[in-house]
Amino acid sequence: MAILLEKNTTVLVQGITGREGSARAAFMKGYGTKVVAGVTPGRGGEEISGIPVYNTVEEAVRVQGRIDASVTFVPGPGLRDAVFEAIDGGIKFISMPVERVPLYDILEMMAYAKVHGVRLLGPGSIGAISPGIAVMGWLGGSPEFAKKVFVPGPIGVISRSGGQSGTVPWAIKEAGMGVSTVLHIGTEPVLGMSCGDILPLFEKDPETKAVAMFGEIGGPYEEEAAEAVRTKTFTKPLVVYVAGAWAPEGMRFSHASSIIERGKGSAKDKIKSLKEAGVHVVDRPDEIAPTLKKLLNVQ
Repeated sequence: MAILLEKNTTVLVQGITGREGSARAAFMKGYGTKVVAGVTPGRGGEEISGIPVYNTVEEAVRVQGRIDASVTFVPGPGLRDAVFEAIDGGIKFISMPVERVPLYDILEMMAYAKVHGVRLLGPGSIGAISPGIAVMGWLGGSPEFAKKVFVPGPIGVISRSGGQSGTVPWAIKEAGMGVSTVLHIGTEPVLGMSCGDILPLFEKDPETKAVAMFGEIGGPYEEEAAEAVRTKTFTKPLVVYVAGAWAPEGMRFSHASSIIERGKGSAKDKIKSLKEAGVHVVDRPDEIAPTLKKLLNVQ
């Protein structure tokens, strides 16, 4: 099974006629995602990779019927309007592969999404993939490569690193296991969905038996994971690696959101919180897959 991206999930691509939008729409459709429409103002009536293009989300929904999810290939300053339009169109899951988004815009989007019961992935997320089912964004790169790296299995994956969103599932595959859904949560200083939102979804999925998380310094995300385990919101095995243990206070590491300040967000603090909650914390990323294998008694 999978979370967020399932067999019948219908997807819309906002900004489909741009360079990135058209290329990624073709990838998603080629992988098997049900991409039913694209939106670019002023380009309605065209087709991209056999996908009909509409001028507005409202028009796309009126013609196609309910659409479950959207991917927004639009410039950072235009993301707020695109997300508001998708929410107003009744779309409940929005993946935002966009960086350099004004902070106040992100806060407004998060508030508007919360009021309407909408899940936001990102900004700065390269996407999500449920192997053999669907992909949103560009996680996997091409249908052929995605099928080699991501194989179906019982491990959910949450990553704060775009690159490790592929490396961790590959290591899990090489260890003889597979993944249910992989999510890159994004790179901006403030994000929509976080570990505290995602872990309960994996908890409810009967086919996800454990979760792997590639963490980083900065931000509250690993502490949220610890809290989910501590409060038993998430009860399955959780294996976490926290990157950036060497970084001194005040140093930016990897992403805009990864910064240690005033004694908070350090690898030491995160690891302490996770271990106290009973989470399996590993010292190196190559220990994630072997630890999962041991916990699930996979031969």
